[in-house]
Amino acid sequence: MDLINSYKTFLDNGKTERECVTTALAMAQAKAFRPIGDYKELKAGDRVYVTNHEKSVALFVIGQEDIRGGINFVTSHIDSPRLDLKMKPVYEKDGVVYLNTHYYGGIKKYQWVTMPLAIHGVIFRKDGSRVDVIAGEKEDEPSFCISDILPHMAQEQMKKSASDFIEGEDLDLVVGLDPKGKDGKDEGKAAILSIIEKEWGIKEDDFLSAELEVVPAGRARSLGFDSSLVMAYGQDDRVCAYTSLQAILDLEGMPKRTACTLLVDKEEIGSTGMSGMDSQLLSNLVAEVLDKCGCYSSLALRRCLRDSKMLSSDVTAAFDPLHPELYDQSNAAYLGKGVSFEKYTGSRGKSGSSDANPEFIAHLRRIFDEAGFPWQMNEMSKVDVGGGGTIAKFAAWYGMDVIDCGVPVLSMHSPWEITALSDIESAYSAYGAFFKA
Repeated sequence: MDLINSYKTFLDNGKTERECVTTALAMAQAKAFRPIGDYKELKAGDRVYVTNHEKSVALFVIGQEDIRGGINFVTSHIDSPRLDLKMKPVYEKDGVVYLNTHYYGGIKKYQWVTMPLAIHGVIFRKDGSRVDVIAGEKEDEPSFCISDILPHMAQEQMKKSASDFIEGEDLDLVVGLDPKGKDGKDEGKAAILSIIEKEWGIKEDDFLSAELEVVPAGRARSLGFDSSLVMAYGQDDRVCAYTSLQAILDLEGMPKRTACTLLVDKEEIGSTGMSGMDSQLLSNLVAEVLDKCGCYSSLALRRCLRDSKMLSSDVTAAFDPLHPELYDQSNAAYLGKGVSFEKYTGSRGKSGSSDANPEFIAHLRRIFDEAGFPWQMNEMSKVDVGGGGTIAKFAAWYGMDVIDCGVPVLSMHSPWEITALSDIESAYSAYGAFFKA
């Protein structure tokens, strides 16, 4: 249960990418990991980390073998579906004050209304000073929510399809009232901005250089009379991020091959941007380590990445007994049966998938069976029912062996996702065994 309790704390402290990186670094430093700048040279057994814009981080344990022969990567993403505040978010409409949002990643918009929400993120003033923001999480402070139409007046709304039930532009947070009601003077907006300035020390135009994320308010909870499950926001993909992080922190001695836990951003919107895998992020991080190992060259970097092996540790869809028609039940992932491999992801003819080589799968089967923990293999759904992509294809671009390997999740991409304790423990064991192989 220590692993599970620590996991729930990680979720509570890491509701944004930056918070995940900050939490991961605190955990790493407590386990003798040091920033790469502290080293003049790296040797076997050294524990080092490299960060990227506070939104991605790589933790390495240098192995006994020449690093040019490849690295064992376990790579997860630490972004999750949410709402982001727009650049000019504060407005008043008919006496009610709102914050304007733009949703991030694949969500069911109707799931985000009429529930407590919190704001997490950072604001940078023009002078470069930084303000860290967490609002709406504590029991004794105000929270926020998105309103909805009462059922007595929702006849037309309820005729719409689920995708249109709530419009994206209607996902705005209620944050206050005009004390004089509907008078057209926006005194409510002025009052809210005054509170924000007092609380955070910012002016309205400072929202132009802010990164503020709206997430479900509340802590990770045990689920079920038997406490066999975890219910929390952001388990896609922080359940894999945490277990891969803890696995490398607990790695003792010198592994044969260099081991790396890599936590990245932007997967939910296609892995774009400077902190996502569809960039030079991976090659830049590895180049820094090769340089400190005294063996950097363009060819050495290419060979190292080509000969590396990666578990793309992303979650998969857990079989839902209430909707069995969506799954090929003999090829589905089940809660409580262990970490799951997906040979391919994508959709409609494996579009967007890297499709792992059978030689690599056989290698992993041997490792995991010898380690003696439960695991399974799956595909997400029936053919043509749906699908999705992961970061695996971006790693495969380098020529390395890669396969998706993660925890089954029920209610994926909802504000409160569900995982099984035994699957979390299995993932931790799988990533640890892979690092030692």
